[in-house]
Amino acid sequence: MVYYGKGSEGYAFSHDELRQAVFDTLDKLGKREKVLVIPPDFTRFFSRAGEITRYVYEYYGSAVTDILPALGTHFAMEAEEIERMYPGVPPELFRVHDWRKDVVTVGTVPAEYIREVSGGAVDYAWPAQVNRLLAEGGFDLILSLGQVVPHEVLGMANYNKNIFVGTGGAEGINKSHFIGAAYGMEKVMGRAINPVRLVLNYASDRFTNHLPIVYVQTVVSKGDDGLQLRGLYIGDDMGCFEQAAALSLKVNFLMTDREMKKVVVYLDPEEFRSTWVGNKSIYRTRMAIADGGELIVLAPGLKQFGEDPDNDRLIRKYGYRPTPQVMKFVAENEDLQNGLGVAAHLIHGTSEGRFKITYCPGHLSREEIESVGFDYGNLEEMTGKFNPAKLTDGWNAVDGEEIYYISNPALGLWAYRERFV
Repeated sequence: MVYYGKGSEGYAFSHDELRQAVFDTLDKLGKREKVLVIPPDFTRFFSRAGEITRYVYEYYGSAVTDILPALGTHFAMEAEEIERMYPGVPPELFRVHDWRKDVVTVGTVPAEYIREVSGGAVDYAWPAQVNRLLAEGGFDLILSLGQVVPHEVLGMANYNKNIFVGTGGAEGINKSHFIGAAYGMEKVMGRAINPVRLVLNYASDRFTNHLPIVYVQTVVSKGDDGLQLRGLYIGDDMGCFEQAAALSLKVNFLMTDREMKKVVVYLDPEEFRSTWVGNKSIYRTRMAIADGGELIVLAPGLKQFGEDPDNDRLIRKYGYRPTPQVMKFVAENEDLQNGLGVAAHLIHGTSEGRFKITYCPGHLSREEIESVGFDYGNLEEMTGKFNPAKLTDGWNAVDGEEIYYISNPALGLWAYRERFV
């Protein structure tokens, strides 16, 4: 059931309107005694989920007993990040999701179903795992908050991804990510329904439909009026996600009539500290960049590859290589077989040899960058030439050369019309 749905390409929610929409929806849900809120972490700072969490706490007060950021495999939020993203919400309510220890398996999607929906790309069963707080916490309302935007694994982020990946376990996250990578990222991104989503929907319908989950989905984009909340959709089933995904495709997916020869992407240092997250610069633009082109990534906050020590080690060992090479690594190496999420990430972070990727890190050496398959660029020199303060999103001319500039790759998906099939 969809409790609230409003939005359009040119719409912009005010803070007061957003607050009233949240309050009106919670009125419909009725009185609750114990509420769990699952918002995104700091990598989705611009989702407006922090603001919504504040309104939920304002409405329910002490009935909100736990807030569990959907970290997945990301860093735990720092106190300063919580204060900035969730001002006014008591920090003692926040819990840290440990994707290796704090999970329970609520059911298993059979291998034959996964083999069927993936077209034979993979052939294994998938454990539906969630943080044990969801399954054992005795909540009478679980509010899953998040932004719907094109995504490399789920086609469109959010809905039950927030549950099974954001609060999921190692095996579930790894295997779900590898399904999408093996099937083909270009056949997944920008599509609300795809093999990975079908697997998660199977799990939702059979293993968690008894949980009182309500999804609060936002759609955010940048336009001439700045960064705005374009849509808000709230419901307890697929309907709210489908509406949000339809709007997100209109405002977050830019289809171009010509390929991009040179793309410059800026990674905000507060949001992007690893290639695990920063490689959005690659997979969100990969379908738009011409053969023989170049992607320049300005990454002043980059200090590591993985946000988990084991993942970081595997990335350093194998590097971002073309898909056939990664698949060969998987077939021949047990550590990568046990880390299929990393294998998927390596595939997402390659140009498949089509174009050059020049990473300009703030805290990693040339040797480290080149060891994983990227070209190295000096951040100071590249920022001097491609100054984010002087560039505008879209086409720019720099020293007589045409470039395409993206100030935040997390907000969209770019594709050359003839490459998106």
